Amino acid sequence: MRYVLACNINGEAAKLNAKLASELKYKFNAGRSKLGAHFTIKAPFETDEKNILSLKSTLEKFKDNFKSYDMEVKGYSNFREDVIYMPVTLSKEAKEVHDKLIDELKKLDWLEWKRNEGKEKVFHCTIVSKRVKENFKEMMDYVNKYKCNFKCSFDNITLYRWDKNTWVLEENYKLI
Repeated sequence: MRYVLACNINGEAAKLNAKLASELKYKFNAGRSKLGAHFTIKAPFETDEKNILSLKSTLEKFKDNFKSYDMEVKGYSNFREDVIYMPVTLSKEAKEVHDKLIDELKKLDWLEWKRNEGKEKVFHCTIVSKRVKENFKEMMDYVNKYKCNFKCSFDNITLYRWDKNTWVLEENYKLI
């Protein structure tokens, strides 16, 4: 099975993310992720039921020892002309929790990591990532008309499973 590990972004930042993704799809035929507003903790990976049980056990233990901390979603940026996103900045404390989580996940020897994953990733909340190049400048101009400055919380670790062409909630671990 295929899984992804994310932190869901909630509140007004999530509403703006959904609004912009919808409008960019309507106006420019751009496409977005099948997940709602989030930043990725561990990019999609394939594994079996035995391994996913070990991951769930790790996440269950982890969430009992850490609490939520602040983060900020502010402005807009891009990766080349392929992806338009909202930058996410974790507070010092939230970044420490994230990094400790990565340390725990890296103890799972079956979980493979790419260079742009792990502790030094670019924290971001994608707005659109499909069919962007054709109208990149116009789309960047469009999103920049909207104020994006939100206080949020790194308060969840959410595991999704790919099923029938969409991501389905597998488990949500709340950081208190």
